Amino acid sequence: MPPAHPHCSHHGARHCTTQDAGQAELLDLDAEVVAAHIAEITAWLPLDAPPRQIVDLGCGTGAGTFALLGRLPGAQVTAVDSSAGHLQRLSEKARAQGVAERVRTVQADLDEADWPDLGFPDLVWASASMHHMAHPERALRRVHDLLTPGGLFAVVELAGFPRFLPENAPEDRPGLEDRCHAAGDRFHAEHVPHRGADWGPMLTAAGFTVEGERAVTVNIEGAGSQTVGAYALHSMRRLRHSAAHALSPEDLDALDRLLDADSPQCILHRSDLTVRTERTVWTARRTDQTRDRPLNP
Repeated sequence: MPPAHPHCSHHGARHCTTQDAGQAELLDLDAEVVAAHIAEITAWLPLDAPPRQIVDLGCGTGAGTFALLGRLPGAQVTAVDSSAGHLQRLSEKARAQGVAERVRTVQADLDEADWPDLGFPDLVWASASMHHMAHPERALRRVHDLLTPGGLFAVVELAGFPRFLPENAPEDRPGLEDRCHAAGDRFHAEHVPHRGADWGPMLTAAGFTVEGERAVTVNIEGAGSQTVGAYALHSMRRLRHSAAHALSPEDLDALDRLLDADSPQCILHRSDLTVRTERTVWTARRTDQTRDRPLNP
């Protein structure tokens, strides 16, 4: 899943608004395409009892929020994100689905040392958000102190950007997607070093007892699906941003033709798209019984 809470403070309001809107559309497409896999993950969570209070950290436009609301009809969700635009979109969806009274939105930068009051949740969910934290160890400790004793923390992370094209595509530059991913991986290794991390040891170091780890493979045939086509287009445009500097001129030209909605070679016109990715979920429990929690770990 794409990042759920970008930091735009140095770009200016207009840039952030545009970036938010584009990212919100991508998040919505991701939620629609992988809805069954998100539901599979929520059904797998080792819940001792149905949680009453849930916090969704880095909620984006609400993929996890609404999956959890559907899975746990007695629960309330506090949805937290740094993007006001994402939270507004989530609130609009909640009203449209008739669950607005079960959702509270909180705008917050989770990289700040002090977090707002998020209540006493029984379950904290963080999907594709932890790897964006500037200080993930500190954030994990905050989540530990936030949870009620016995509460569960679910961390869902992606191996990387999804893949869409066959290995021999496009015809004039076979293997282009692999080269884009290799360049994007080098970029993210420098700028988002915790993407692809093993969160198990970090959860243990933060005081959790890790109870489960599961990899979920996504392989969705996209032939004839406008949603998959749009998802591929938006995702590859995002990948271009991080990979373009390392691509050859020939590769960049071929990629731009794939991403040009007016080009006959546009990815939207391909009938051989598949969505291929992998998500890993870790579940960890707060097992100590003290309810005292420091304000600043």
